[in-house]
Amino acid sequence: MCGIFGYWDRARRALDDSTLEAMARSIAHRGPDDDGIGHDAARGVAIGNMRLSIIDIAGGHQPMLSADGQVSVVQNGEIF
Repeated sequence: MCGIFGYWDRARRALDDSTLEAMARSIAHRGPDDDGIGHDAARGVAIGNMRLSIIDIAGGHQPMLSADGQVSVVQNGEIF
């Protein structure tokens, strides 16, 4: 199963990149095939994933963004 992680600070304090990378490394065993981090420092929000590719090995990089770039998502599954 893939690994996902996130961070949200109600006071909108940013998290430094080294901490986000440490969060990703702590679940690296959950997905050796791909990884990604989305970080909006101004809003104090970050999400990321470590991907284990079962199907669609070439596609599916995450975080995925909406067409207008306002919504980001990481997930373990499919979106229809």
